[in-house]
Amino acid sequence: MKAGAMANDDRSEVLVLGGGIAGTSTAYYLARYGHDVTLLERGEIAGAASGLNAGTIWAVGWGTLPTLDSTLSMGSLEMFQTFQFELDYDLGFRQGGSLQVIQTEAEYQFASESVRRLTTQGFHVELCDARDARTIEPALSDHVLGCVSYPLGASADPAAITRAFAAEAQRHGARILPGHDVTALACGDDGAGYTVTTTEGRVFSARTLVLAAGAWSRQVGALLGLELPVFAVRGQMWATAPTARRLFHSIGAVESARYWHADPAGSATTPLELTHWEGARRTRHLYGQQLRDGTIIIGGDRQLSDDATPDPEGIAANHAHARELFPFLRDLPIQRTWAGWMPFTARLEPIIGKISGFERLYVLTGLSSSGFEQGPMAGKLLADYIHTGEAAPLLAAADPMRQVSALAHPQAGFSG
Repeated sequence: MKAGAMANDDRSEVLVLGGGIAGTSTAYYLARYGHDVTLLERGEIAGAASGLNAGTIWAVGWGTLPTLDSTLSMGSLEMFQTFQFELDYDLGFRQGGSLQVIQTEAEYQFASESVRRLTTQGFHVELCDARDARTIEPALSDHVLGCVSYPLGASADPAAITRAFAAEAQRHGARILPGHDVTALACGDDGAGYTVTTTEGRVFSARTLVLAAGAWSRQVGALLGLELPVFAVRGQMWATAPTARRLFHSIGAVESARYWHADPAGSATTPLELTHWEGARRTRHLYGQQLRDGTIIIGGDRQLSDDATPDPEGIAANHAHARELFPFLRDLPIQRTWAGWMPFTARLEPIIGKISGFERLYVLTGLSSSGFEQGPMAGKLLADYIHTGEAAPLLAAADPMRQVSALAHPQAGFSG
């Protein structure tokens, strides 16, 4: 199939596939730069991971020599501030800091070494003993040994932020089209130009194509004969009913970070930093916050599973862990649970940039559990690359050709 061959063709300069926070950010910046942009989302904007996560931000500063991670996090943090305070979007943004709680001597030693390493690199992170930890987060258990404090940490409503990017993209002329599930992709016989067919039989074409499909990147890439090594990792969360303010920071626990440092347990077919390995739990993971309306939301498990129903045993284990840290939660029953999928790569390295062998084909995926925190800046860097033709040097660490391979000749075109 040649690009633009069908009569009901909808043409634009750039097509973005994916209405999560990374895709909407890319569309926003491209539209701001004057490009004719159409974004297609199979469901609703922020309907998947970008609207289902905890909204926690673990920023540590730019660092003496900014890395890709610190640039993505801090750049995104500045965007959240801009949207909240300059563009007047109500995002529930609050920069009250983040804490990772320490429960054992081994965790304390690990945290101490981690803080020492980060501070020598110019990052803002502090080690607090038990008394200081309870001073800044009074509801902590008397049994905790301390915490790692992230003074620049923050929280916000992830769905509101994703929708704000979409709204601003539209204000700058982009078309944002939810409810458009892609069934076929093809590139022109000369390797340039792309045709996208959706479930309604509608056909879109563009000179430039951006794949920003999150946890579904592998399936979307396969439509063009690409192997995008992205794993759909299920995270799950639970929430209480609204209650009086008890948590003043985004919260987490050191337990999983220490375990993954000692035993990453990943492979070419399984990503790093899962809570379950070969059918068994290996560690507990915990994060969450108290929302503006008083609801407390907590999450944890990371599993390779295509089941959309949260695992009750996992929810129970996570709830028990949260009660160890914050005993008042024993009196607050779980009101609801939910699950969503995150786009992990085998070694947790993001994929951001141009695909070799194709003309003007770009991809943004693999932000693992940091999509909310890093997606906006990742979208800007990709938009800058598309607009100028030059990739920021930091994107070398996320070059798609480090991980992506072609399953077939790029000119073939695939449908499925």
